[in-house]
Amino acid sequence: MDSQDVDRVTENAAPVAAGPVTRTLLRWFMRPARVAAVERLSPRFRRIRLEGEALRDVLWAPGQKIQVAMGMGLAARTYTPVSWDVTGGATQLLAFSHGEGSHGGGPGSRWAAGLSAGDGCQFFGPRRSLDFADHAGPWVLFGDETSFAVALACRMALGSGFRCVFEVSDLAEARSVLDAVGLSDAMLIGRLPGEGHLAAVVDALSRAGGDAAHFALTGRAPAIQQITRALKERGVAASRRKAKAYWAPGKSGLD
Repeated sequence: MDSQDVDRVTENAAPVAAGPVTRTLLRWFMRPARVAAVERLSPRFRRIRLEGEALRDVLWAPGQKIQVAMGMGLAARTYTPVSWDVTGGATQLLAFSHGEGSHGGGPGSRWAAGLSAGDGCQFFGPRRSLDFADHAGPWVLFGDETSFAVALACRMALGSGFRCVFEVSDLAEARSVLDAVGLSDAMLIGRLPGEGHLAAVVDALSRAGGDAAHFALTGRAPAIQQITRALKERGVAASRRKAKAYWAPGKSGLD
């Protein structure tokens, strides 16, 4: 079974109890880690530190992803590590819950909201998702709340040559979280019904990027599609654009 097969098994599986076959597959493809700390940054954001021997001596680059088993059957969700300590055996996640509380949202939201220090988990990866190594920059990233983690990871790696523009549903919450994690210079634009805010997003991306920047478009699939068209109309070549949809309304497991 190749990695794409693992994606299909883990991301699309129904959350059923783990039987013998499920436990065998988890042992084959997943590795164990321990939740060392959980910090509640806001009602919908958790900063999570995982530790364990399986996290040591790992080849990791900013923008890569891991999949974490949700504890029921083969269901898993994808997260972008913010950082990775390959010597000490630790990684940090920034989890966003689409619903509030332990019963809100889907499996990923419930998993993050219910975590406590000392809990165990299983993960697969890291694997390639967004690759920033082929262009030195400058880079401008568009995304939403699900993109805060990849933005933070890439800011740590790329420094001041990395700018962010986010569409968000709650400006106050987003600003508080970004200040707490070190992305206080990110530009925030409130999400409006009917995509009425996306023209302002495109203008902000153009101002932040100038004539030579590369653009990474992440987060919500419909927004990425519209922004891609707008940037193309403004003369931004395909070689200067990357796209990675993390979610779309009514769908899961896009990455």
